[in-house]
Amino acid sequence: MSEDIDKGRRRFLTVATSVVGGIGAAAAAAPFLMSWKPSAKAQALGAPVEVDVSRLDMGAQITVAWRGQPIWIVRRSQEMLNMLPSLNNQLRDPDSAETEQQPAYAQNATRSIKPEFLVLIGLCTHLGCVPTYRPDIGGVGADWPGGFYCPCHGSKYDLAGRVYKGVPAPTNLMVPPHTYVSDSIILVGEHHQGSMA
Repeated sequence: MSEDIDKGRRRFLTVATSVVGGIGAAAAAAPFLMSWKPSAKAQALGAPVEVDVSRLDMGAQITVAWRGQPIWIVRRSQEMLNMLPSLNNQLRDPDSAETEQQPAYAQNATRSIKPEFLVLIGLCTHLGCVPTYRPDIGGVGADWPGGFYCPCHGSKYDLAGRVYKGVPAPTNLMVPPHTYVSDSIILVGEHHQGSMA
């Protein structure tokens, strides 16, 4: 046998082995790489949630789920809104100075795009318990003006989700990203663009 034949055969076997090995590696890697892709259920959990607030009564609250968290939407009356400034001296962060607690468009006195509708993540900022909505004056004590009360450790929040001084919760309730699709449809999970009248 000549050396040319051996080199040709060797080259052929090397190429053939490389091709078969590459195909095998790709076939073995495909399921592994596909496992990194989020499932349809996981993608749906992170998707924005559309909420119709047209039937929400004044002073009422509804809860929807977004990313596995309770999202509260409260329709506040003018009386509820008028009371907010009078509580400032009792609150830890009345001006919502901690910007991580709400998007820039909700960093205002009412912590909302439209003052009438408050949108919050319904988890206490102390240990993640779910506070209760207690809008009734005197419902948690004689001096209770209405708001959110966490029964786990006694944290209190006003009707803008701002935390009172002297309670375990360190920060205000968080405002999730949200926007208005129309006057009565809120889209939770997408940031607001522009301003709403």
